[in-house]
Amino acid sequence: MTVKTDGTVIRGWDLTGSLDIYANDVTIIDSRITSTNWWGVNLRPGYHGLRVLHSTVTAIPGKGPDNGGEDYAVSNMGTSSVEVGWCDISVFGNALSMGQGHIHDNYVHDLVPFRNAGGEWQHTDAVISGGGNKGSLIIRHNTLLNPVAVDRGASASIGLFADTGHVSNTVIDGNLLAGGAYSLYGGGDGATGITVTNNVFSTRYHRNAGGYGAVAAWNADGSGNVWRGNRLSDGTPITPEPDR
Repeated sequence: MTVKTDGTVIRGWDLTGSLDIYANDVTIIDSRITSTNWWGVNLRPGYHGLRVLHSTVTAIPGKGPDNGGEDYAVSNMGTSSVEVGWCDISVFGNALSMGQGHIHDNYVHDLVPFRNAGGEWQHTDAVISGGGNKGSLIIRHNTLLNPVAVDRGASASIGLFADTGHVSNTVIDGNLLAGGAYSLYGGGDGATGITVTNNVFSTRYHRNAGGYGAVAAWNADGSGNVWRGNRLSDGTPITPEPDR
């Protein structure tokens, strides 16, 4: 379904399908979206003000267009902030995909691995950012679980990747993270303004939170980068190894 009217409020829907947003200030609230598309909700370039609140966004395994897979629960293709709050999100490969936004108080779980159209295991992340963001990305008070096995495409619980430019202006605070090859990819060389504070890295899937460890690609020398108060679920403090 395509939304083209500014200020649209979608409340209390139970939609089998997906929402493609070509409008400003659209709010989706108290709804359930069950997708068999590339995404559950997608904001197109040039539009702003999307909010997805108190909703369930899920998919049907094996029914998506990417060789049976569904890629994104909420996707921000634009350069403006998207708010996703108090939502239950499952099944997609990369659940929340955005370089700028406010992601808070969500439960992301039961990501589903799949081989993409190229025949490779699709990388899975509870939250993924490709870098090059103009605004800020705030990830706060979420439970972000990636149970996918490393040999079936697990990437991260939070993946900050410099795919389209340097990662910057990101706050990761007070989350519960578990799973992935590493539970957190920190942006790598060139990442600046990254604040990672008071997060718990759970050992429910791997003894070190991720298959290979809790965190990788952390640029400790980057301007404005802060690492403080992060620990494993048993209370052991986490100190990132130097990025190589």
